[in-house]
This record gives sequence, structure tokens and C-alpha cells, in this order.
Amino acid sequence: MGQPEFPQLPKGRGKILLPLGDGTEVLDTLYPIFRLAEEGYEVVVAGPKARLYHGVMHEIPPEPSIPWDITREQPAYHVRATVAFADVQPGDYKGLFLSGGRAPEYLRYDNHLLEATRHFFQAGKPVAMVCHGVEIAAAAGCLVGRTATTVAKCALDITAFGGNYVDSPVVVDGNLVSARTWHDNAHLMARFVRMLAGV
Repeated sequence: MGQPEFPQLPKGRGKILLPLGDGTEVLDTLYPIFRLAEEGYEVVVAGPKARLYHGVMHEIPPEPSIPWDITREQPAYHVRATVAFADVQPGDYKGLFLSGGRAPEYLRYDNHLLEATRHFFQAGKPVAMVCHGVEIAAAAGCLVGRTATTVAKCALDITAFGGNYVDSPVVVDGNLVSARTWHDNAHLMARFVRMLAGV
């Protein structure tokens, strides 16, 4: 028997920028990387530097004897960034995906990333954000007058920056589609893929 035949994935639909850093939530991050590749998009992972980053997994453990009020973090897969924020040319990209985890807590102070984020909003290009990814859009000043969702503990990152928070699996406002957590990935990616295709 020879090697199995694999179907060819579509190609050439454009590049999507996905920023991350240490503490990126892997389900927030890896799902869109593979889902967008299925649609023919090249997902370019960027970070403060072009290097390997530590992913994490967040969950509220289902242990009734020792309840957690907030998500517990544990190590997960590593994800490589192939370009540094300072070297990103946002005009080369068709869309932006802001994933969650703790990474956005410090990435939101990177001026190169904030400048790139503003480009996507100002140009009306498709932007998706999930969970703590909202912190990057908020710090970039892109949520004024916008309606979005996020994990409940980050609602202040919308309202304190002039936006309107809605608790819903997915919210679409113009070129912006947002979701609460990775549990909403299917809803989020279905809408983002349609948005990228102009449907």
C-alpha cells in the first residue's frame, strides 16, 4: 500500500494576523489557526519576538469539594511566532484574530501591536476577538461605541473603554465579531469565516 491520499486544502485567500505571547490560551489560539487554514487563509502568528511561546489551559475544575471562583491555569502546548510585532506590516493582512489567555494582559502595552490593531479597525477589515483578547482592542482605543462580548470578568474592558457589553455566545458589530470563551469557538469562527469571505 502506498501513502494515503490527503485532500488538498484551498490556498491563497490572504493572511490573517494572530498575536500571542506567553500565557496564551491554547484553545483560543490553536482552533482558529487550524480552522482558518482549512478555509485557505495563511495564519501568521506574531509575538513580541519571533520565538516559541508557552501556551496554557484555563478551566474551572469540576471538583465540588474544592471549588474555584475563577479559572485555574496549567501548562499546555507551545506555539511559535514567526514574526515580531515590530516587523508586522498590517496592510499585508486581510484580518485580525485576538485570542485570549493571560497574554493580552501584557501584550496590550506593546505600541507596535496597538498600532497594528488600530489599522484593522480603521480600515474596516474583519476582526475577531475572544475572551481576554478584548484587552488588546480596548487598549488600542478601538471599542468606543462598539458592542461586543467577552468572558464576564472582562466586561469592564469593554464598558470602561466606551463600548457596550452583551453576554452572548457571539456578537457581530460591523467588522468586529466577538465571543466569550473557547466554548463559543464554533459560533465565533463560523461568523468570522463568513465575514472574511464577504458574506
